[in-house]
Amino acid sequence: MKQFLTLAAAILVCAACSTQKEDNQVNIQKQTIQMESDLMTPEALWAMSRIGGYQASPDGKHIVFQMGYYSVKENKSHQVLWMMNADGSEQKQLTTEAGNETDAQWLDDETIAFLKGGEVWKMNLDGSARKQLSETEGKVEGFMFSPDRKKVIILKSIDFNEIIQKNPEDLPKATGRVITDLMYRHWDHYVESIQHPFLFSVGDGFAVAEEGQDILEGMPYECPMEPFGGIEQLAWSPDSKYIAYTCRTKTGLEYSISTDSDIYLYDIDTEEGTVDKNRNLCKEGVDLPMSDPTKTMKTQAINQMQEDLQVGYDTNPKFSPDGRYVAWLSMERDGYESDRQRLCIYDLKENTKTYITESFDSSVDDFCWAPDSYTLYYIAVWHATENLYRTNLKGEVKQLTNEWADFGSLQMLNDKQILAERHSITAPADLYTIVPGDTIADTKVTQITEVNKEILDQLAKPSIEQRWVKTTDGLDMLYWVIQPPHFDPNKKYPTLLFCEGGPQSAVSQFWSYRWNFMIMASQGYVVIAPNRRGVPGFGQEWLEEISGDWTGQCMKDYLSAIDDAAENLPYVDKDHMGAVGASFGGFSVYYLAGHHDKRFKCFIAHDGAFNLEAMYTETEENWFSNWEYDDAYWNKDQTARAKKTYENSPHRFVDKWDTPILCIHGEKDYRINATQGMSAFNAARMRGIEAELLIFPDENHWVLKPQNGILWQRTYFAWLDRWLKSEQSE
Repeated sequence: MKQFLTLAAAILVCAACSTQKEDNQVNIQKQTIQMESDLMTPEALWAMSRIGGYQASPDGKHIVFQMGYYSVKENKSHQVLWMMNADGSEQKQLTTEAGNETDAQWLDDETIAFLKGGEVWKMNLDGSARKQLSETEGKVEGFMFSPDRKKVIILKSIDFNEIIQKNPEDLPKATGRVITDLMYRHWDHYVESIQHPFLFSVGDGFAVAEEGQDILEGMPYECPMEPFGGIEQLAWSPDSKYIAYTCRTKTGLEYSISTDSDIYLYDIDTEEGTVDKNRNLCKEGVDLPMSDPTKTMKTQAINQMQEDLQVGYDTNPKFSPDGRYVAWLSMERDGYESDRQRLCIYDLKENTKTYITESFDSSVDDFCWAPDSYTLYYIAVWHATENLYRTNLKGEVKQLTNEWADFGSLQMLNDKQILAERHSITAPADLYTIVPGDTIADTKVTQITEVNKEILDQLAKPSIEQRWVKTTDGLDMLYWVIQPPHFDPNKKYPTLLFCEGGPQSAVSQFWSYRWNFMIMASQGYVVIAPNRRGVPGFGQEWLEEISGDWTGQCMKDYLSAIDDAAENLPYVDKDHMGAVGASFGGFSVYYLAGHHDKRFKCFIAHDGAFNLEAMYTETEENWFSNWEYDDAYWNKDQTARAKKTYENSPHRFVDKWDTPILCIHGEKDYRINATQGMSAFNAARMRGIEAELLIFPDENHWVLKPQNGILWQRTYFAWLDRWLKSEQSE
């Protein structure tokens, strides 16, 4: 008997809306998706609402938050704003028009500023009295008002022709690009513009004045930094006299091999051109040594300098409430994008720096100041979950939550409560309040939104277990076991080995709209997700063992997990197992295809590296390959680790491939170029191996468009079902 799953009040950009002017009323539809059971499907996954940014009012009484809705039919999203009381009551949609409304922040307890059509607007907390504040011809990409509301930072893109030359004016239709240096493209686009922060004065009625001061005027550097930086990389001091911002003062080749970014302090009142106008809080007046662009930074002079110079990745500054301190996330070493991220505190009165999470052997992912300007709260991964911790200016760290979940994006709601997002393997993001206690038992966590309740209440959930297994070198490794809904321990289930990307990304309680464990389990698969060598949350030594050893212990860890599951979990069908993964996970799949000793019946690799020699000069961020491989492939004085890396590239073992493989890649993926996936597919077919290639001309390292997302899921499960279920049903 078929049931109908109604997705209540899903606000979609329908065909009618897309042809109307932006100020017309949005059409509100109720979608009905036909479900044959209570199991998650790709269509149900893409019908879910997605919480974006959120912010509490200054008095802590209200919360404005952003929601994204996705229309598969129209192949687009619609971003809207909602309002609720601090306890989650009286939730109300503020967006009433067809255009996207985003980036909400409070001007005062009764007024919200937001972004619409590339301009800053304001409205009352009930959505009334809307007024446009800026006039920039739609160029605003982010904004942040000063605490006194007299100034505002506006992010805008400016032309950048340092690396890609501007074409002659008499050739307006020419599509060629003359390129003179590296970093000519980043992530998924050619770098022909960069963002700069502009400082504007605010006039009567909060209207932004016409002229603005470019904080980086005349500088060929970006702020925020590519590829994912936003307004969180800047911060106002409480007295509105200073701006702390993140910047990497490098271009071209130097940029491509270095992760060295700094925190700067911009003094609004100091005259332009003075030394202290843009003060570097990480290092001042230091000549850094030149680096060999074909070698790892690990052993070069830049990383042998004294620690307080901070030559690593520094980002996301936040002033203490009393204005005395600036805190930020800091990595120690240049060239290492997965170094331990510590909390650094700069005392503006004493001009000193301290690190206050040194006793915690994992990375800080986000943080916020407590009102006392002495205590800080942060979230971090430990043993495959992302929980809340507390520290202080003395560096006294204490864990405050211990949930099988991942918390994200912290801010103080009021003097006693923290506002945060939380998700898990079985639940997408919702908003929660946390009242920190002295211990885990004393801390109170309360859910205040249920944005996908109508869907989740009608879906059966998988069961989640943790298992520990001994690795081949005698250490303990944790892996997740995700069992299908309506699990029957007496049945045999086809089983997937999940290979994590990164390579140094957490295998935690994450929720993904593509690599989603719940939908994999709902399609009848047991999922084995190992926290293999290289993932965070098990100490820095465990994390760093993967660098220079991509095909060593981490591959043995994968096999230790799947072998333990096959031997000791009676419901795992060891004759019907597959291996799947993306990015480094895709590389893992390509490598395991030549080294699995017939454990697996099929493989799926998404955006994976296949030929490491080719990838060394194809990827845009060269610091990554240098750190992970040690050397350029042409260096005659390669380290032993570099030789091992290149000698064990997956493309060298295609002669041992014997198992069907699905290769997926996006042609706008400039991190791992699409030629890697194409080469793997071509090699498989030339070897006579059953293979498919799913190529996306308009997607990057991810799959972001709704219809492409549905196609991805359908292709993924059709391939798995073909090779892992067909024999079972015969």
